[in-house]
Amino acid sequence: MPSVSPSTSPFRALRHRNFRLLWLGQLVSMTGSMMQMAAQLWHVSLLVPPAQKGFALGAVGFVRLLPILGFSILGGVVADARDRRTVMLGTQTVMALSAGVLAFLTFRGLHDVWPIYILAAVSAGATAFDIPARASLMPSLVPVEDLPNAITLSSAMFQAASVLGPSLAGIFIATSGVGAVYAFNAASFLAVIGALIAMRSVPKPAAGTRSDVSLGAGLEGLRFVFSRPLIRSAMLLDFFATFFASATALLPIFAQDILKVGASGYGWLYAAPSIGALFTSFLMVRFVDRIQWRGRVMILAAAGFGLATVLFGFSRSFWLTFACLALTGVTDTVSMTLRNVVRQLSTPDEMRGRMTSVNMVFFMGGPQLGEMEAGLVAGTLGAPFSVISGGIGCVLATMWIAARTPVLWNHRRPDLHGGPKAG
Repeated sequence: MPSVSPSTSPFRALRHRNFRLLWLGQLVSMTGSMMQMAAQLWHVSLLVPPAQKGFALGAVGFVRLLPILGFSILGGVVADARDRRTVMLGTQTVMALSAGVLAFLTFRGLHDVWPIYILAAVSAGATAFDIPARASLMPSLVPVEDLPNAITLSSAMFQAASVLGPSLAGIFIATSGVGAVYAFNAASFLAVIGALIAMRSVPKPAAGTRSDVSLGAGLEGLRFVFSRPLIRSAMLLDFFATFFASATALLPIFAQDILKVGASGYGWLYAAPSIGALFTSFLMVRFVDRIQWRGRVMILAAAGFGLATVLFGFSRSFWLTFACLALTGVTDTVSMTLRNVVRQLSTPDEMRGRMTSVNMVFFMGGPQLGEMEAGLVAGTLGAPFSVISGGIGCVLATMWIAARTPVLWNHRRPDLHGGPKAG
């Protein structure tokens, strides 16, 4: 068979040593983080009375959201003003210590939910600084022509970790308990820390482009995002779709009370969206550069995400539920990959940290608020109604954004040599 040239290889961004180090380190670390997120929900569901499950599970998302809302803009400013590798070394250390403390408390015998909430909030606070630094570091690790491929490979890595994490969490919980999951996650952060230390010759921002840490720098980032209709509408699409159709926090209820599949079944249901997403990510690695009408594909995928959520809410079969959740992963990955490519290619390097921090409020705030809303609705009207109504809300919100922002619907693949193509 003829060999694939480096310029067209679907894995070409991995030829760059610094990106490869970060990608591999994050694969290990993200797997641990996904294990812990699944374990925390399961742990909370075991510590509260059955009547309080919906609210208690939704509260996990709420306590993660508060630090993100409080620190995300500052995190973006710091990412644009300081060395991004140094910022990541600090955030990864904080998250490792948080997981380690949670493991220690669990092994000692944890009977209250409030330490889980507090440590989830601490980890989320570190994430508010970590994500802008990581997202703005990545474009300096690959040439611009390989950036879409690097973004898509990062998405594939994230989805691979999202498959491995919950699946391993289910096995760990069933055999060793939730404390073992937290301990593994604490150790997994060493992979990213080691990768950051091993990097060589990372390009520095051009002189005069680095911002200062100030309120004015934060406001400049907000003005940039909201003055760009394409970036703004992509963020709104992300927020509303995930707000209405976030059902992850309710999976323990479906696994325990509706489908009755236990911890191992819960692990597979939690991993189902990522299994679909992982398959789709590898397709996107190969085909992302060939999608011409990126805006239309993005919007249709978001609507498909909502429809798959509606079907999940109606399902009473484990395998049908698994298939519906996998389909949410397929559609979300298509939309998410295109959103990330559009934002990165539309943002200058000196604004990437702040753009990412604003986006973080949307892409993390939507699911976390959505989980809280889903928990409240589930507590009063039942988990199936919460999921079904959320899926319908996602479809309606997507249609509204498409109608209100024609620039998003008409967005096409940019020509790197001649500017963006007209819609």
